[in-house]
Formats: sequence, C-alpha cells, structure tokens
Amino acid sequence: MNIRRARIEDLPGMQACNLRSLSYLYHCATWPSISYVAEDKGRIVGYILAKMEEETAETEQPHGHVTSISVLRSYRRLGIAKKLMLLSQESMASRRASHVALHVRKSNRAALSLYRDTLGFEVHDIEQKYYADGEDAYAMRLTLKHD
Repeated sequence: MNIRRARIEDLPGMQACNLRSLSYLYHCATWPSISYVAEDKGRIVGYILAKMEEETAETEQPHGHVTSISVLRSYRRLGIAKKLMLLSQESMASRRASHVALHVRKSNRAALSLYRDTLGFEVHDIEQKYYADGEDAYAMRLTLKHD
C-alpha cells in the first residue's frame, strides 16, 4: 500500500473509484497539492480531493475543505480513509488553514464515526436537502493545530 500526492493523470482512476464507491458523482481537482490517492500495486483504491477556500470574508481566516473522499469497499476498515484525511489536514495546516470543513450525509454512519469519533470533527450546522436526492447533510468542522 502506498499513499502519495494526487496528479492530473490520476483523475480517471479517482473517478472510477468514485463511481464504484459513492452514490453520487462529485469530483474536484482544484488543489491537487492537498489531494492524495491510495494505491495498491499501481491501482487507485482510494482518494481524497480537497481544496483551500480562498474567497473568505475579511474577518475569516483561510480554511480547507474536503470535497470528496472514497475508498473501494474491499479496502475499507484498513485505516486508509484516516490516513488520507490526516495527510490532507497536514497539508492544509501547512498553508495556515484555521480549520477543515466537510459535508457528510446524515445517514452515513461509517463516515460520521470516522470524522467525529476518530478525527475529532464537530457538527457545525445541518444543511437541509443538501444532496440531489433531498438528503440533509451535516456541515462538520475540525480546528487545525499549527506548529
């Protein structure tokens, strides 16, 4: 197993992983320097797409945003998603992000456990009908520590 920074040529494999793992199609490659892929023998088995929010109000500090994260079913429960999240968070912190934000389906218990129980995210808000199918999302945040 190898985790490395995402590259433009990884997008087809990331998209294929996304199509097999998520019930919605959602991709972004705005900030490849804070996006990562997990590989097994050259095959992409998971990824995280993240970006920095540059357009913030004058009173807000820059922050990171996880756009999408996915791990193939056969590679779940191996700590890959946690490793991807931590690497991306470290990259965001090195860019002086105050926090990282993400949205998660209210019904996604596995993701909620990872974000809240393992990584320490807190529910910041509930966004009604956030997803195309009408499901609500938790808007979650994690304050980042800087060295």
